[in-house]
Amino acid sequence: MAESVELPGRLAILPFRNQVLLPGAFIRIRCTSPTSVKLVEQELWQREEKGLIGIVPVRDAAEMTSMDSVLSQGVGSESGERSTKVQINTSDAHKVDGKSHSEVIHWHKRGVAARALHLSRGVEKPSGRVTYIVVLEGLCRFNVEELSTRGPYYTAKVSTLEVTKAEMEQVEQDPEFVTLSRQFKATAMELISVLEQKQKTGGRIKVLLETLPLHKLADIFVFSFEMSLEEQLSMLDSVDPKVRLSKATELVDRHLQSIRVAEKITQKVEGQLSKSQKEFLLRQQMRAIKEELGDNDDDEDDLAALERKMQSAGMPSNIWKHAQREFRRLKKMQPQQPGYNSSRVYLELLADLPWQKAGEEQELDLKAAKDCLDSDHYGLVKVKQRIIEYLAVRKLKPDARGPVLCFVGPPGVGKTSLASSIAAALGRKFVRISLGGVKDEADIRGHRRTYIGSMPGRLIDGLKRVGVCNPVMLLDEIDKTGSDVRGDPASALLEVLDPEQNQSFNDHYLNVPYDLSKVIFVATANRAQPIPPPLLDRMEVIELPGYTAEEKLRIAMQHLIPRVLDQHGLNSEYLQIPEAMVKLVIQRYTREAGVRNLERNLAALARAAAVRVAEQEQAVSVSKGAHKLASPLLDNRLAEGAEMEMEVLPMGVNNNEISNTFKISSLLVVDEAMLEKVLGPPRFDDREAADRVATPGVSVGLVWTTFGGEVQFVEATAMVGNGELHLTGQLGDVIKESAQIALTWVRARAADLKLAAAEETNLLQGRDIHIHFPAGAVPKDGPSAGVTLVTALVSLFSQKSVRADTAMTGEMTLRGLVLPVGGIKDKILAAHRHGIKRVILPERNLKDLVEVPAPVLSSLEILLAKRMEDVLEHAFDGGAPWRQHSKL
Repeated sequence: MAESVELPGRLAILPFRNQVLLPGAFIRIRCTSPTSVKLVEQELWQREEKGLIGIVPVRDAAEMTSMDSVLSQGVGSESGERSTKVQINTSDAHKVDGKSHSEVIHWHKRGVAARALHLSRGVEKPSGRVTYIVVLEGLCRFNVEELSTRGPYYTAKVSTLEVTKAEMEQVEQDPEFVTLSRQFKATAMELISVLEQKQKTGGRIKVLLETLPLHKLADIFVFSFEMSLEEQLSMLDSVDPKVRLSKATELVDRHLQSIRVAEKITQKVEGQLSKSQKEFLLRQQMRAIKEELGDNDDDEDDLAALERKMQSAGMPSNIWKHAQREFRRLKKMQPQQPGYNSSRVYLELLADLPWQKAGEEQELDLKAAKDCLDSDHYGLVKVKQRIIEYLAVRKLKPDARGPVLCFVGPPGVGKTSLASSIAAALGRKFVRISLGGVKDEADIRGHRRTYIGSMPGRLIDGLKRVGVCNPVMLLDEIDKTGSDVRGDPASALLEVLDPEQNQSFNDHYLNVPYDLSKVIFVATANRAQPIPPPLLDRMEVIELPGYTAEEKLRIAMQHLIPRVLDQHGLNSEYLQIPEAMVKLVIQRYTREAGVRNLERNLAALARAAAVRVAEQEQAVSVSKGAHKLASPLLDNRLAEGAEMEMEVLPMGVNNNEISNTFKISSLLVVDEAMLEKVLGPPRFDDREAADRVATPGVSVGLVWTTFGGEVQFVEATAMVGNGELHLTGQLGDVIKESAQIALTWVRARAADLKLAAAEETNLLQGRDIHIHFPAGAVPKDGPSAGVTLVTALVSLFSQKSVRADTAMTGEMTLRGLVLPVGGIKDKILAAHRHGIKRVILPERNLKDLVEVPAPVLSSLEILLAKRMEDVLEHAFDGGAPWRQHSKL
């Protein structure tokens, strides 16, 4: 341990960069630079135990900026100047720890004298450089009076700063020093006790605490701590024992607190590590058992891949936290546990969903969009115009919350293809969600994960399949959702189709909000009536009526026939269907609003042609003139009158030669005879209406169905009975009430209409009335058959036939007023398809004729009726002769 020493007038100086040696402390250094090696060799190695050197801290100029303020704190008036700036220029370009002396180096004004406790010399190979390893002990502080050079290293004139024995005895009598000593000793003892528990090495330190003076022990204690350079220099400058004890007490106390905090952290970490190590050990044992059993499934690799997939999914922060929590739970589970698979499938869904991945939208070109609609759809001018308006708004404001379009119309008119055209025009992906027959709310919102076999709703599943968060989503058959004890899907759709709510759509399976605001929703329906009013209010209904015969002809020639030929592997060289034959198919074999049955009939013709072509290509009979065919493939292959099987041709053979060979014999032109042979006898005839209304008591009505407008015959007959009314034809309550109203009106006006004599006002006396609506397997309901029922009853009682070219529609009241009905456009198109020439409509339905195509209106005579008498006037040939006698 350091004792009192006498310092020589000059000392060789070994500079320490960024480090301080304090009295009583030990340090081990390795000298490799020529300067430090020369110093150690001359001052220590050669003088052995008598050698002393001075250790002085040095710093670069850049380090001084942040340290000048620190060095001036707590020094006192006795400190004086604490650092000196020395610039030395020598021809030898000496270095201090690798720095050139030509650079500005800051030498600290104070240092510590040190002696060597251990020296060892070594030689590096292959360079042969000499190095020294020195163990130094700090002895006492000194003040640098003058700095100079001695050969390659520095020397300095020094003066000791140690307190004399007499001065120390005087300081020990100071009450402040006594208080500081007790405080330091108590803190040091507490630190030693903590170190004893932790490292079991506190005994030697406790002995030093009892034997050494406290002001010397302060340097030894502090040197063993991790301190900044500023704090080390501050301790070096503390010559006054009271200042030194105060600083040492502060540093020891801070070190003690840091040890306690570290212990708390270590205890927590060790508790977690012990648990993790236990789990790791068990997993390793489980893996070893699986390997022995041959059941190693590399589950950890799959989990790592799943974690990487989750990280790249781009989830929002709140959902990412939820996913991390679920993933940590999954890693703690074994694959054999019941909830393992459900948790893993759930996390895979979270990773697969397009949280932020949006499809690239192409720049909207309204002209190109219009051309696309015209090429894909014939007619539908009003519908196309509305779609173009919708796209124009999207172009001007891409983030606009536009309306949800709902296409309403009969099957086969192109509702679904219109939705796909919108997606093509926007450049977005298209996904179709079928809602037909959906009765469970979970199909929309998903099942809760507590159920076995739970899965997300159809919307989330569709987004997962399409892979982007901004597709065009078609909600197909939205009018065919039902409701039962499992909930109401239509009510669940209210949140989906509301732009103010779907930003945080909550699927029960996901259990986290999902943003649907970027999805463009389009819906389709056959009827608007079954859709609940709140849901219908969230959509803009666009009606698609049926096609006229001329429109069907154009659609067939431009779209259906090319598609049918392509689907059956044919082209125009094998099958040709003239326009006249297509017209016959439309008139005699199809009576529908759409074109699906027309396409089926054209497909039947294509199949018949395919059979003929396939049979001709299977075997070809070659006559004597076979050599005249312009095909070198047949040369020298056939004998006279022989038959040849089809051969597998090499790649170099031109296939056009084969097709040219069979072109003449394979061409098939459809004619009327082929129509009857393939499609059977005509299913519809223009004389159907005339034949059916030839008997009194039959009238022709117009009704609206989910398949568009239809012609409905109403038959009435009388028989002996008790005045009862019989209704058949699978009728609903509304149409039954209409029949009762019609009979009541006719009975009340019997005398005025000259249906009975004045004294015989009871038309039902001694007879029953039976009213039948043919096609009894088809349910029928609605009020629009009121005028048709009255006309049939008047025809029955007057024994006058209704005009065969006249059809009618309209609701009537007990007072004989004719009320407007819906579906006028579809009903008029149905009358046109059936060859009807005159249509009786309610007068208040005149405004609806604007939607009817002009060619259809020009081929029909539209008759308007305000009262029931007007209907009867137009329905019978020659008018109603009894009208002039009516009192109404």
